[in-house]
Amino acid sequence: MRRFGIALLTALIMVCLTATLVFANSVHVKSGPTFTDNGLTLTASGALAGLGNTNLQVDLSATGNPTATCSNKGTNQSPGQNPASVTLTGSQAIPASKIKNGNVSFSVTTNPPVSPIPGAPGCPNSNWTETITDVAFTSAVITVEQPVTIPPTIVLTVSCTFSPATSNGTVPSSSVTCT
Repeated sequence: MRRFGIALLTALIMVCLTATLVFANSVHVKSGPTFTDNGLTLTASGALAGLGNTNLQVDLSATGNPTATCSNKGTNQSPGQNPASVTLTGSQAIPASKIKNGNVSFSVTTNPPVSPIPGAPGCPNSNWTETITDVAFTSAVITVEQPVTIPPTIVLTVSCTFSPATSNGTVPSSSVTCT
């Protein structure tokens, strides 16, 4: 009975030690986030602190208003009806080996929108091709998760708005509000 108790206590201590090493204690943004409007994509960069020693995934979801152009088979172009807002996403996997003393930098970029737009809804008819030429981003959400559990544990969510909407290039920090 005594041997069983010692084994159980040892196992419990190992679980507690592992849990404190693996899971984040107080994840927070150390610097940033900063944003760059790449025309059709958005990049968010920054640094995180308070991390545990486990793999991370940084997800970016950005909403914006696209600008489109319509072209017919003769390659004549006309401005398209601007399509409804789009939400674009991207992810960056960060291995535990990149985390140093609970700190890590990130830089994640969304995927571009589907273009040409199927059916060309903003053009004179479906014989035209509607191509998104730019996206002016209005908001972004950065989510940091530790995928070691099922489902993954979200350890930080940062929601940002851009006022005015972004234009190509570095987004001025004065136009970014994050919570």
